[in-house]
Amino acid sequence: MNLPEKPSTHSDRQPTKIHRIGSKTLRLMLLLAIAGILLCRPIGSPVLAKAAQQADAAPAIDPDAMEALNKMGAYLRSLKSFQVEGDVTNDDVLQDGQIIQNSSKVNLLAAKPNRMRVEVTSDAKHRLFLYDGKNFTVWGKLVNYYATVPAPPTIRELFTDIEDKYGIELPLVDLFKWGTDEADIKKITSAVDIGPTTINGVTCEQYAFRQEGLDWQIWIQLGDYPLPLKFVIRTLSDEARPQHSDTLTWNLAPSFNDAAFVFDPPPDAQRILLAEQKPANQ
Repeated sequence: MNLPEKPSTHSDRQPTKIHRIGSKTLRLMLLLAIAGILLCRPIGSPVLAKAAQQADAAPAIDPDAMEALNKMGAYLRSLKSFQVEGDVTNDDVLQDGQIIQNSSKVNLLAAKPNRMRVEVTSDAKHRLFLYDGKNFTVWGKLVNYYATVPAPPTIRELFTDIEDKYGIELPLVDLFKWGTDEADIKKITSAVDIGPTTINGVTCEQYAFRQEGLDWQIWIQLGDYPLPLKFVIRTLSDEARPQHSDTLTWNLAPSFNDAAFVFDPPPDAQRILLAEQKPANQ
């Protein structure tokens, strides 16, 4: 990253070029200014009053935005298997409030209801999470340590189990929660359809949502495949308002076999215990 350039001193600046205004141009500018003044109606004018009434009448929650969210959730639930790659940025807040942005890549392969493989890579870490319906394994490639624990029979149960017991929150878990009771869309207090745009050349619709402590946006692919292509979450309960974002690339027909979800320890890998969290009341 380049350091900010030194502000220019007066001696560094180029001479200012003076543009002279002719009398005809000046008269035209005066006429435009007068016209602008005449067009500026008082606050209580009928035009502005009508606009204010329309703004007041607009619902805080746009039904179209909520329908798009529900449609996306239903489509995600219908997928039996998929692979998704995510480019992730995450703000870490230092003790003095300064924000440090970190980047990572996530590669997730899921075969519902009970197999999943998640790989997370960044400059600082390389972790592999494997779930075969019976066991959950986490492997740190850089240190060559791994831990394996018994796991519940479904992916959705796995998320809750490993977070409650071990404090492990896997990336992209929302892909399995949207459209379910766990998503709890009743917490949404504002929903807005921002409009069409593109993500990596794919046409999508951008939506903005708000709930207590969070502002978040999502970009949903238009057409027959309402997939989330990007989402951004900003935490409002923190003074620094850190942000998390994921840009997603989908493969709805991945090629895999059972070995993709089973951990085969590499040479010299050391098995360790996965420490359980203590209950909050202890």
